[in-house]
Amino acid sequence: MQKQKILVCGASGFIGGHMLGKLLQRDDVELYGVYCKTQPRKAVAESKRIKLIKADLTDKNQIEKVVQGMDVIIQGAAVTTGAKDTITRPYLHVTDNAVMNALLFRAAFEHKVKHVIFFSCTTMYSPSPKPLREEDFNHQIIPKYHGVAWTKVYNEKMCDFYSRIGSTKYTAIRHSNIYGPYDKFDLDRSHVFGATVNKVLNNTDGTLTVWGDGSEGRDLLYVSDLLDFVELVVAKQTEKFELLNLGCGENIVIRDLVQKLIAASGKKIKIQYDTTKPTLNFNITLNCDKARKQFGWSPKVGLDEGIQKTLKWYRETFPQGGPR
Repeated sequence: MQKQKILVCGASGFIGGHMLGKLLQRDDVELYGVYCKTQPRKAVAESKRIKLIKADLTDKNQIEKVVQGMDVIIQGAAVTTGAKDTITRPYLHVTDNAVMNALLFRAAFEHKVKHVIFFSCTTMYSPSPKPLREEDFNHQIIPKYHGVAWTKVYNEKMCDFYSRIGSTKYTAIRHSNIYGPYDKFDLDRSHVFGATVNKVLNNTDGTLTVWGDGSEGRDLLYVSDLLDFVELVVAKQTEKFELLNLGCGENIVIRDLVQKLIAASGKKIKIQYDTTKPTLNFNITLNCDKARKQFGWSPKVGLDEGIQKTLKWYRETFPQGGPR
């Protein structure tokens, strides 16, 4: 039986690296990983089962070379930054991400790739007190997310478009905040979870400053639960296009998250709030009934367990303190 050829874009990234690590547990796949500037982590780079390809996915000719002959493309490559850049330099999320995905989806269509998985996000949703379904997107995007959110919506629409005119299946996953080992933890590029882990574990003065008033909420999903869902979708999807929410389905406010991380660290740290720092007033929870009903998926790792797993990895990886 011929092995399924799977291409993971973003092999040096958080989700892409984890995806390759999970797929290595299977012997029925032939693995390829694309990276651009940063070398993939050791376990990926040294695996003899993964063919790594250095390529710029904003270059049409380079995309043609990596896509040809693939059965499945898992698109984890993206320009990503933290809240600071989302507010002060929002254009970073727009141009390169729009270009690379437009070229990648077209190449998948032209080369008759069987299935493309695209990681979208939840920035297009409006804050809501109730869990949001996929159809609850009302086009009322908050100003601070205007560029990144509409770029994601455009890419979702391109997935739908190509699924209608060709043989390739497309899946757009609107996932919540993904966290876990190998995430970004430096203070300039990380999201709230990674940045807070850094601040807690590297704390030396007994005081931790939270940007904003701590009232914002997040739907946090441990990375392995996202990987499980990707495998389910590849195995079970029958429709040409699917758009699906994926999250834990619960909202935790930042002040509670900080307290959980401090408690798990075993440190004694006081919390203070700095409302002059940039924050994103964004509170949403995802309704993931569609993922559950159609694919039998449900999250397996609760927040407390996910925190313990991440802190353990961080301490083992950065025994002298992590990136600042």
